[in-house]
Order: sequence, then structure tokens, then C-alpha cells
Amino acid sequence: MNLLFANDRRGAYPPSLYAEQNPPLPPFPPLRGEARADVVVVGAGYTGLSAALHLARAGRRVIVLEAQRVGFGASGRNGGQMGSGQRLDVADLERLAGKPAARRLWDMAEEAKALTRAHAAEAGVAVHDGIAHAARSAAEVAHAHENAARLARDYGYDRITPLDGPALAALIGTGVYAGGDLDRGAGHLDPLALALGLARLARDAGAVIHEGAHVHAIRHARRATETTIVQTGTGRVLCDHVILAANGYLGHLDLGVAARVMPINNYVVATEPLGPRADALMAENVAVHDTRFVVNYWRLSDDRRLVFGGGETLGYRFPRDIAAKVRGPLEQVYPQLRGVRITHAWGGTLAITMSRLPLFARPARNCLSASGFSGHGVALSNLAGRLMAAAVMGQSEGFDTMAALPARQFPGGAGLRWPLLVAGMGWYSLRDRLGV
Repeated sequence: MNLLFANDRRGAYPPSLYAEQNPPLPPFPPLRGEARADVVVVGAGYTGLSAALHLARAGRRVIVLEAQRVGFGASGRNGGQMGSGQRLDVADLERLAGKPAARRLWDMAEEAKALTRAHAAEAGVAVHDGIAHAARSAAEVAHAHENAARLARDYGYDRITPLDGPALAALIGTGVYAGGDLDRGAGHLDPLALALGLARLARDAGAVIHEGAHVHAIRHARRATETTIVQTGTGRVLCDHVILAANGYLGHLDLGVAARVMPINNYVVATEPLGPRADALMAENVAVHDTRFVVNYWRLSDDRRLVFGGGETLGYRFPRDIAAKVRGPLEQVYPQLRGVRITHAWGGTLAITMSRLPLFARPARNCLSASGFSGHGVALSNLAGRLMAAAVMGQSEGFDTMAALPARQFPGGAGLRWPLLVAGMGWYSLRDRLGV
């Protein structure tokens, strides 16, 4: 199954609130015939557009090939949460990589937030400060508070306020959680607005973008005297370097990456504008996510709708009624919204890794890849693009730091990973429903 076309119409954005509220850019032309570039970027989400922007501003000839439209994938349909740190907390990073490496990874994640804020400011996209972390049990609350204390003590990060149950309930308008914390150094934004803004910035810097340019095959150069050839259905590009930035939509372009990066689907809805009712849901304009394995996450849009993500399916086809799928967890969190009108419902494909840390790799000579952001990619994918651009230009320290992280294959590799993940997700979703 080709996830680029399995659930969405060709050349069309999903029926999201973001697509309705952001005028699309004029279509970029498909690739026709043969072209030449220094670098080909496959995928026009945050990772690819950030790479293209930084390469073009450095004077490189860049061609971006996007099978659908810019920002079509997870970059244009996610929950809009720009979290701090890596997907693992620092205690886990210290156990995995040691304290010096954990500190470097934390610092890089802080660079990622700063870069994303800079991209958003240049593109005219508002970033709202604050993400609350909602824990379901006393043990999870204690873990969250311990993590906040460790960050303040050992990492100099004092932006997180621990919250007990009543304080969290007062902030987010529901008493179903035991407590948590509020990270005022994190933030939230309109994700499609950022993707479209990055596309404008990359285009204006000189990057050439082609939409409707589905990459079917790449013939990598094996020697310095050879040229890499990137093939689409209507043309090809000869280039010196390739950046793979397709994330959950990589398909079979590289089986080594595919064995370590798993596409999964997630679902989001937007309610009708809530008006004064929104004040009872959120005391401040922050985003929220919880500690379920299948995470619930939400925020208010600028026009006071609740944008809520949740629900899972054990297959790659989107459910026929996405709104019904997400309504259940929404009403569990906010029973006062039972029966609220849902005006938009959409699905999307992201990608995870076994470690939940992104996979940075060199699949072939003069080829770089970054993917598997595991639901934590708004900031990290922007940084990944810049790191790959720097590596192409001979400054690979940041890329190599990320590439050194452990990257296990999924059981079954690229061929059998999905059936085994279905079994695992079924077990963990059952634990969520039982409150374990």
C-alpha cells in the first residue's frame, strides 16, 4: 500500500481546519524532463523545506520533489505542539547515551525550538507559549515532577512548573488527571501555516519546488565520478547529493531506513467555535498532551475551537468516520462537551522508531536521511533539515551526533514490522482503556 495515495486525493490537502483557514500557495509545477541540481530533497514537509531553505541561502542549487503538495503530510496536519527536549526524558537519555551525550541532545532540542520560532517569525506565524503535560496516576505525576527538578538542577532549564491535580484541573478544565506540569518554554502553532511559510521562504531563497513529483527510484552514485539520479514518473534529476525527508511516506525508497522507521496513523478533529465555553476548558492559551500510550493532545485554535487528537486504528486505512473515532476520547477528557458539533476531522501518517528517538542515517554515498520523529517533530524536524544542509556542506558534527544514537530494527524488518506492531498497539491500547 502506498500511503501517499491510500487515504487522500491526489494534489489535495486533507479536510482539516488548517487547510480551510490557510489559503494554499499557487501550485508548484510537476517535474518535466531532465534537470540538474547540487541537492535533491525528497519531501516538502518541515524537514525537507528547512533543508532546502538553508541550502538555497548558502548558494546551493536545490530541487525539492513533493509527491503531493507542500506540507501535505504530517507537517501540515499535526497537533501543532512544539515540545521541549527529545521524545525521551533526560533520565532515559542519560541511561541510553550517558550524561554528556544527554546534555548535548537536550541542547540540540533547545536549538530546535529556537530555530522553529525563528522560522515561524520570519514566515509570520504566531507561536503561543506553554504545553501542559497531563499525568493519569500518582506515579506518573511523581515522575513528571522529578523530571522537572532534574532539568532545573542539572540542565539549567527552569521553565517547567509542577502541578498537582487541582492546579492542573484549574488550568485545563477537567479533573480526569492526577496532576502534571506546565512547560512555558514549549509552545503551539498552526502547523500548516508554518509549512506553507517555509515553502515561501525556500522558494524566495532560490530553491526550485516541484509538486506532483512522486519519486519512484533513486540510483545512488557509487563513486566520486558518478552522479546520483532521482527518478519521478515524468522526469529525473541528476544531482550530487540526496536528502530523504519523506518520514512516514518514505515507502520503499530505502529499505534500511524503512526497517527502523514505522509509519502509523493518527486522527484529529476540530469542534465548532466554542465562544465563552472555551474559557471553562483552558484558563490559559496553552496546549496539552497526556500520558496514554495512544496520546490524547489538544489546544484551542485562534477562533476558539477545540483541536483534539486521539484514537487509534490497527490498519493503514483511515476509518470512514474519523469524527466518531476521536469523539470518544474527547468526551472522556471533557464530558461537558458531550454532543458538541465537530466541523472538521482528518487523519495523517507520522513515523516512529523503536527508541522513539529520530533516525538520522547515511543510506548511501552522498545521501542523508532524517525521519521517525515519533510525534515530537515540530521543532526537531526543522533542526533536522538544517543539520542535513550543514552536513551536505561539510559540517556534519550535529548530524553525526544524532546518527550515533542506537537505531534498532523493528522485529520483522521492513517486510513484517506492521503485523507485529498491530499486535503491540492492540495490547497497549487495551492498557490505556483499562487505565493501566
